[in-house]
Amino acid sequence: MSLNRRQFLAAGAAAGSLFAADKKLAGARPNILIVLADDLPAWFTGCYGNTEVKTPNIDLLARGGMRFQNAFVCSPICSPSRATLFTGRTPKQHGIHDFLTDSPIANPPQGQKAAPDSFVREVMISDVLAQAGYDCGYVGKWHMGSDQKPGHGYRYSYTMDGGSRSYTDPEMFLNGERVQEKGYLAELMTKRALEFLDGQKKDKPFLLTIGYLNPHTPYAGHPQKYYDMYAKVPFDQVGYEPAAKNALREKDMLKDVVGNLRKAAASTTALDDQVGVLMNRLRARGLADNTLVLFTGDNGYLFGRHGLWSKGLASDPINMYEEVMRVPLVMAWPGRIPADAVAPEMVSFYDIVPTLCDAVDVPPPAGRNLCGTSFLKIARRQPMGKKERWRNLVFGSFRNTDMARDTRYKIVVRNGEDGPNEMYDLAVDPREKTNLWDDPRFLTVRDALAKELASWRARTV
Repeated sequence: MSLNRRQFLAAGAAAGSLFAADKKLAGARPNILIVLADDLPAWFTGCYGNTEVKTPNIDLLARGGMRFQNAFVCSPICSPSRATLFTGRTPKQHGIHDFLTDSPIANPPQGQKAAPDSFVREVMISDVLAQAGYDCGYVGKWHMGSDQKPGHGYRYSYTMDGGSRSYTDPEMFLNGERVQEKGYLAELMTKRALEFLDGQKKDKPFLLTIGYLNPHTPYAGHPQKYYDMYAKVPFDQVGYEPAAKNALREKDMLKDVVGNLRKAAASTTALDDQVGVLMNRLRARGLADNTLVLFTGDNGYLFGRHGLWSKGLASDPINMYEEVMRVPLVMAWPGRIPADAVAPEMVSFYDIVPTLCDAVDVPPPAGRNLCGTSFLKIARRQPMGKKERWRNLVFGSFRNTDMARDTRYKIVVRNGEDGPNEMYDLAVDPREKTNLWDDPRFLTVRDALAKELASWRARTV
């Protein structure tokens, strides 16, 4: 397509503006703001195609940066997934497999229940950045042991008990001291995050993580205005199904799927409003231009799909459906990451630590046997080097269940291939209805993925 003179000059001006911004920021390490939702799947947000759940601020953030179309967690449950996000290590490496022990799931691997203090010995992205001169703050749900005061280089912390589930008048810990709060949990978290931001100076970079509980259960305790938004929404686009026979965790929610979807959507929009408040404060403080913002969820969720409600432990055996493994991942960094962009490449939570280290120009933690790779060039839409090639292959692990997925096929292997095992052709079967594990037409593909999975498991010990 040819350009007229006006279009040519406009394009040149835009390119010059981006170059000027890049040159201006060169040598200045970015601030990093991580916003982490709890139990939020990609498919439950507007920027990933949902037209029934209102997420205008998350959508606006995506329009201002890069939306990763294929972002995956390494484990479909809270604690181990968060541990991978912040360490870059897999569940078998960091030892956290599930702090929640109330589900009688079959065949949990022997010796894979971590003690709450085991995470103290890990190296987190905050440890690395604090050592590099960053001021580090953590607000919200931690749930990886030492909830009262996380440590790991965080100067400022405002956290909740790992098992706490109250959205109203919560008991919190401010820098390790117990405080009884009054008000709505998400707004209280935002208030403390703003206090941290207001204390920042432009000559010292910061890392701030906000781990919201929304939209995790319970679905009570949110401001009434959010429930009112969804009082008449039919949620006929979700594709929920009758309760499955193997439904386990939170199966009671399936007795009123639409009613509970309305409440979950209310909690999600309440979260979205907090994203707007945070971004407005960044701009008001003049911090937005050199802040890398990362928005994601700690794991996906089913919300009635497959006849299940929860996440990996929604069923017996453990599931690794697309809905629980794929999460929203948006990165925005003015002048460095292009706006309104979409990345089709497959990335995982274990890639995030290398990516953030790359963004601030510090080496990843040494001696941790990290399996991830920086996707910063993908986010910035920069060409790969001559010897670089993005793998487009991701892996998952939770207790006795492992997963390998490429751009078309997925295998789920349980009990070291003793089964029950699964294989799906996602190009023709995106809802994973037809198990191809024993189909002779797919043995070559199945065995190739199984070999890749075995190699990954051997490398990540």
